[in-house]
Amino acid sequence: MLIERVSQWGEATFRDPASAQMLDEAEIALRHPLPNDLRELLGESNGIEGEYGLGLLWSIERIARDNHEFRTGGNLRELYMPFDGILFFADAGNGDQFGLSLSGNNDVFAWDHEDDSRRWVADSALAYLEAWMTGRLTI
Repeated sequence: MLIERVSQWGEATFRDPASAQMLDEAEIALRHPLPNDLRELLGESNGIEGEYGLGLLWSIERIARDNHEFRTGGNLRELYMPFDGILFFADAGNGDQFGLSLSGNNDVFAWDHEDDSRRWVADSALAYLEAWMTGRLTI
């Protein structure tokens, strides 16, 4: 199980798994499939919280809601480059967020909310979790 690996990297609180129906409905709402490792993680824990309630992995409901807002929110579209090619799934606790590329390669980028930059940080959601939780990735 993936969450057993995640629990070895640091403090984490796991939620009940997201059902296949919940994941399918989110994919319909998002209009694209979830990357495989993200779907697998959510199927084991519908969100993972770190120390101080940090959103290491958002719930599928928040992923669907926040990505919809980022893609359709009028004032966001005026301030930032388009978010259509990225799927936000976690936050750094300072306004910056982590998102998976939807180009098919599962790369994770850190989005800086102040300057709209997008920096590559990991090659998968699982690799992001390991790097972030072990302190190898900092924002």
